[in-house]
Amino acid sequence: MIGGAAGSAAADAPARQPGRPAAASAEVPAGVSAGVAVFDRQTGTFTEQLNTSTRFRSASVVKLLLALDYLWNRGPDYTVPAADRAWLEPMLRASDDDAASAYWSDHGGTAIITRMVSRLGLKDTAPPPTGYEGYWGYTALSARDTVTIYRYLLDSAPGPVRDFVMGNLRQSTRCASDGFDQHFGVAGAFTKPWAVKQGWSGSSFEKGTCGPVRTTATTETARPAPAAAADVDLTRPALHSTGTVGAGDRSIVAVFTLHPVGTSYGKAYTDIGRLTRSLNVPGATRPAGWWYGTWSDHVNVRPDPGTGNAPLTQLPAGVEVLVGCQARGEVVNVPPYTNEWWAYLPQYNGWISNIYINSPDNKMPDVKDC
Repeated sequence: MIGGAAGSAAADAPARQPGRPAAASAEVPAGVSAGVAVFDRQTGTFTEQLNTSTRFRSASVVKLLLALDYLWNRGPDYTVPAADRAWLEPMLRASDDDAASAYWSDHGGTAIITRMVSRLGLKDTAPPPTGYEGYWGYTALSARDTVTIYRYLLDSAPGPVRDFVMGNLRQSTRCASDGFDQHFGVAGAFTKPWAVKQGWSGSSFEKGTCGPVRTTATTETARPAPAAAADVDLTRPALHSTGTVGAGDRSIVAVFTLHPVGTSYGKAYTDIGRLTRSLNVPGATRPAGWWYGTWSDHVNVRPDPGTGNAPLTQLPAGVEVLVGCQARGEVVNVPPYTNEWWAYLPQYNGWISNIYINSPDNKMPDVKDC
């Protein structure tokens, strides 16, 4: 049994309800500032709109514009050369920062944003502020402009452009190039088919816990942010989830969030997940299971309910996870606690010991046996 401070609000009852229906409006967690837009392409209407014109620093969502700038006017029969696929694919799938920085440096930096604003008719998008022109992650972007970008991709772009960009977004890797788990928001709230481009930026975000971890600084976080830049907040931790959901890319979803200074990555990951799950997203299918909070840092996700095999990945500290079922396995001791039950996490296709689950008992009371 576990308890004490570990049994925090991350394990409250609403978060554990299976099969929660779509809500009528966005439910923004306390302390979070958000801009949200959900556009139903089948009806041509918005089902969610919250602060849609508010500007956020884009973080890695701007990589959509970098890719489109590269692909602009290439012609309907253009095939991306292997040398360019080698940087474009990691940038779109694994949010590779080195690829974005190289393209930004070689193709005009802020001029890329100016070009794309004009081409797509974006209303709120703007280059990074004066003094920070080299920092592509400080590009200003809004939820409604993000919907415009995806509508161009899906409805107006040449077929090869659409297929290349969206095809790569459908292959989003759980572990980003910098070692951060990037399957939050849309990727965690809904089952496939989805396509996502995520963004994260914050000095309080600890190092990534999965995959290969880059040691080089990125243009998003390498330099301290100024106290303010026009109407764009460059100080609070940012976590954004954008993309499409459902068969035929029925819904376009854009969720931009800012979190209190000092917020951990796991807490921000949990909060954007709760917000995204509350949205009315036509065509979306929600994964079956029970949402539970976790505690401790770098919890290992194992391929089976035991510690004999190497972990598949590690969880962001204190993150909320979807539990599909539970089973007895190897006894785990974390003094003063002992637990033989393990939770299966379908979104990771792996297991964690129940000792790290925020539950009043060793066996979760509402979760089925595997």
